[in-house]
Amino acid sequence: MAAQIEIASSYIPEDGSTAAQLFGEGSGLTYSDFLILPGYISFPSEAVSLDSALTRKISLKAPLVSSPMDTVTESDMAINMALQGGIGILHHNCTPEFQTSQVRTVKKYEQGFITDPVCLSPAQTVADVKKLKEKLGYSGFPVTETGAIGGKLLGLITARDIDFLDQTSDLGRSVADVMTRRSDLVVAEDGLDLADANKILSENKKGKLPIVNANDEIVSLVSRTDLKKNRSFPLASKDPQKRLLVGAAIGTRDDDKERLRMMIDAGLDCVVLDSSQGNSMYQLDMIRWIKKNFPDFQVIGGNVVTARQAKSLIDAGVDALRVGMGSGSICITQEVMAVGRPQGTAVYKVAEYARRFGVPCIADGGISNVGHITKALAVGASTVMMGSLLAGTNEAPGEYFFSGGVRLKKYRGMGSLDAMDGHASSKKRYFSEDDAVNVAQGVSGSVVDKGSIRKFVPYLISGLKHGCQDIGAESLVKLRTMTYAGELKFERRSSAAQYEGGVHGLHSFEKRYY
Repeated sequence: MAAQIEIASSYIPEDGSTAAQLFGEGSGLTYSDFLILPGYISFPSEAVSLDSALTRKISLKAPLVSSPMDTVTESDMAINMALQGGIGILHHNCTPEFQTSQVRTVKKYEQGFITDPVCLSPAQTVADVKKLKEKLGYSGFPVTETGAIGGKLLGLITARDIDFLDQTSDLGRSVADVMTRRSDLVVAEDGLDLADANKILSENKKGKLPIVNANDEIVSLVSRTDLKKNRSFPLASKDPQKRLLVGAAIGTRDDDKERLRMMIDAGLDCVVLDSSQGNSMYQLDMIRWIKKNFPDFQVIGGNVVTARQAKSLIDAGVDALRVGMGSGSICITQEVMAVGRPQGTAVYKVAEYARRFGVPCIADGGISNVGHITKALAVGASTVMMGSLLAGTNEAPGEYFFSGGVRLKKYRGMGSLDAMDGHASSKKRYFSEDDAVNVAQGVSGSVVDKGSIRKFVPYLISGLKHGCQDIGAESLVKLRTMTYAGELKFERRSSAAQYEGGVHGLHSFEKRYY
């Protein structure tokens, strides 16, 4: 009897399916069609590392990317996504000049050593300072002999120097007349590190710290507001110069090449080649052109849903792949074009192939809750791209409106007639710029107000960490390792199981996530 008990205690029946088995059955699966079986919890959720690769050379502290849609990502969204550890991809349904200005806005938002601060000459006026404040959103400017970086430092003009001046009679006064002079400034010599610069700011209670060389010429600037932001957002995504990371989308036509040059000059970190079907001669030619002219610049290709599509782009030199076709909430490509793939299967098939070449995959589309994020990462994605999930936030472009007492915001697909009529970039995305009749591959609609992503994204991050904890994966690297080793087990869900897994059996309820 004792022997029987010992044998029984060591016996564990095979349970669930591996990812290879689940997605090898031949039918396409969405995120709602399967669940992940729980593992063993041996660590707190706070210990889970969400570090993950966006591209071959860019990593994020949070695997979250905002979609390049004109109702989702402009500079405000991109700034706040980067502050939370993710990244925003700026849409291109606009002029090259506007998109480039958006890149500059993000790159100038939070910096360590500001190596290209806006400088003024002593002959400029208070009116010039006010115009710059309205344009740039801040009012602290070094004053140099030349009016440019590298000139001899003469002083610094800030809001405190001009706020109490007469708003009419004093507008013509020169900067030299009202600025804080060089002799009254706290400065630091070139060569110190950022920690020392921040210490000087703290000890002297100053807002700006000019950095000068041996000839007293300004070479950079450190701002107190950036020090405060560093404390508030320790996970912020930054480049080597301590500027926020930002990406942008472009098309695959010749005129997009100059658009890209302009944005790279403004500090762009990566580009998304924005196409509904990425396996095209246009995209392959654009990838090769970018890699020839900007060899180290990070290129994200797509969209793709098969390994065959992925191979073409990997062979051309992409640094990451965007996976998804027709799975977004506002996308009707599968309905209209009869092509695409259920998103769960698409992500697994492409990621399983691309990992062999060190190419990360971005799961784009089909993400409607935090559980879908966990599933996308579990089947091989390195990051997830979100559109509708972020569209109703304060940081998304557009104004709120009320309908039936509900606060809403407009959300539209880039293949909608509304978007294609607004700008040619949307038509190019769907190879429709020369068509006599536009064929919509998206719709326009509205989404409910979600508040600020400064609260919403931390909720997504916390939910993802708890999901990894239940699975037994202390990091996203571990999560994918478990998947490909066959340790992570999945199970198909029937329609009844999907019903059971949601809220049911109640007369009424309130669904609050955080």
